[in-house]
Amino acid sequence: MLTDIEIAKSVKLRPINEVAAELGIHEDQVENYGRYIAKITTDRIDRNKFKNHHLILVTAISPTKAGNGKTTVSVGLALGMQKIGKKAVVALREPSLGPCFGMKGGAAGGGYAQVLPMDKINLHFTGDFHAITEANNMIAALLDNYRFQHEAEGFKLKKILWRRVMDVNDRGLRRIITGIGDKNGIETETGFDITPASEIMAIMCFATSIDDLRRRIDNILLGITEDDKPFTVKDMGVGGSIVALLLDALKPNLVQTTEGTPAFVHCGPFANIAHGCNSVMATAAALEYGDYAITEAGFGADLGAEKFYDIKCRKTGLQPDLTVLVVTLQALKMHGGVALEDIKKPNISGMEAGYWNLDKHVKNLQSFGQTVVIAFNKFATDTDEEIEVLRKHCEEMGCGFAVNSAFAEGGNGAIELANLVVKTIDERPSAPLYFAYDDNDSVEEKIEKVAFNLYGAGSVTLSDSAKAMIEEIKKLGAEKFPICIAKTQYSFSTDAKAYGPTEGFELHVRDITVNMGAEMIVVIAGPIMRMPGLPKSPQAERIDVVNGEIIGLS
Repeated sequence: MLTDIEIAKSVKLRPINEVAAELGIHEDQVENYGRYIAKITTDRIDRNKFKNHHLILVTAISPTKAGNGKTTVSVGLALGMQKIGKKAVVALREPSLGPCFGMKGGAAGGGYAQVLPMDKINLHFTGDFHAITEANNMIAALLDNYRFQHEAEGFKLKKILWRRVMDVNDRGLRRIITGIGDKNGIETETGFDITPASEIMAIMCFATSIDDLRRRIDNILLGITEDDKPFTVKDMGVGGSIVALLLDALKPNLVQTTEGTPAFVHCGPFANIAHGCNSVMATAAALEYGDYAITEAGFGADLGAEKFYDIKCRKTGLQPDLTVLVVTLQALKMHGGVALEDIKKPNISGMEAGYWNLDKHVKNLQSFGQTVVIAFNKFATDTDEEIEVLRKHCEEMGCGFAVNSAFAEGGNGAIELANLVVKTIDERPSAPLYFAYDDNDSVEEKIEKVAFNLYGAGSVTLSDSAKAMIEEIKKLGAEKFPICIAKTQYSFSTDAKAYGPTEGFELHVRDITVNMGAEMIVVIAGPIMRMPGLPKSPQAERIDVVNGEIIGLS
């Protein structure tokens, strides 16, 4: 089979204005970035335009190094919807250069279920990530300058909370010292996070208008002064300049799939170290222009889906009609203790040993009031016997089950899934969305409810710095914010190597950060780092340009 980028290059793309026109987007709202990419101007979100439209969330069981193909299934479902005559629009996150050149090599779907042009989407795209990076680092530079210029007047921060970011995996920048040497500013211990983990990225995801963006930027907490007062972007008087940097990036990006269906691709927070959902603006646009809006939340349902419900839906009033849970035999076998080198071999008992992971995710999703449909993402090595055993298990849990082979067959391979999703929405609408915790719960209670009820933790412990930050959060009046737990994606626990059941583990909260602009509390659990490192053999070793064409993105 052709590689992802070879398939992408073989597709004859439609002019993006044509795609926009078919959606009903007026030409005055289309800002072209070449022939096949456009930004769509939106003055505000009009909920009246999508009150009868359907929102579908795609999530997955806990991922493994073999991959689950959640984005591929999301795109494939949109293709399958088109095949059965439904108007569907997919809304996805933008890829980060970190994973593209690190582990993954690309994040625009795969095979014959991709968003295109995949090379541009994976590499720079419309410059949104760069704008977010520059806005974040502009604030850092302005803060350093403010401290330097006002030091003689007695201004001093006892605690600096703002860090620089860049969209590259670089463990060497996690902890650094700036300002070394005479006249180089104030010597400060600081560090870098990756751009998808930045508060600016989260703000861009939640902002619903330019005015809302400005309000959130002004509210960013930069540090605590010597007299215990919060110091914000508004206190520096630079909020307008930061909004100016982000003005174009706020607009959702319109592209198309391998079969010409429309897709909004906008913003890209990771779900293990951030909230893992694309922008509210993009989701709203997909709902406005499509009868069915399909969106995905990153990594496993314990991370992306939980944050989609507890943060994004809580703050916007969005209500998914159902949730699609992506499952693969290879992942089930790994969670069942089968060695990585053996997961492609037929092994029903190994698959069944991994049911605990699938069952835990289904139970968690149902606790939010969601109707769950299982999308079996088929790989070439999967056997019919294994698939039928899994189908029976899922149906016994009360979950619809459909085989998805969109990777190899495009929309034709997702017709079964599309029909199942439409039928389930029509016959079994989800109950009102329930949340894992209440706004009025304390920060500790929110952490415990997610840890105990969704992860299966046996205890929660907090470091001294986490406890101190909770006291700051109380002073700031931010206790009602939702929490965003940062932890490994590979396990319900905080141990990235714990593939088997982990009930009763200790969830240790290493640190807590409050995002006053994004209006959420980031809880850092276990050894997770907000600046990833590169693997021993990064994908960058395989990306190249041959005869003017990029290869190695997949």
